[in-house]
Amino acid sequence: MSRPERSVFVCSQQRPPGHPRGCCAAQGSQAVLQAFWKELQARNAYEQVGITYSGCLGPCDGGVNVLVFPDSVLYSRVKPEDVPEIFEKHLLGGEVVARLAASAASW
Repeated sequence: MSRPERSVFVCSQQRPPGHPRGCCAAQGSQAVLQAFWKELQARNAYEQVGITYSGCLGPCDGGVNVLVFPDSVLYSRVKPEDVPEIFEKHLLGGEVVARLAASAASW
């Protein structure tokens, strides 16, 4: 298997209920991760995209957070229904999905 063109990291950080920072797991990161894996399979894009879970990516109040490398783009408040758009436009097309991109101040 060759090195993918882009790598996606989906924050799956878990913290105890009531933690002041919150966490992406409580905001549905597992469903987002599953949606990315489903798109990867459906598009047979294993050569282009690698997808994995990660620990905390920083701005917990904006979760679910998704980081795309090597582009260094952080997406915030990602929902499973956003995944096909991120996949099509950014991961395969190279165009950042501006409505989901985290602001420079938060990241």
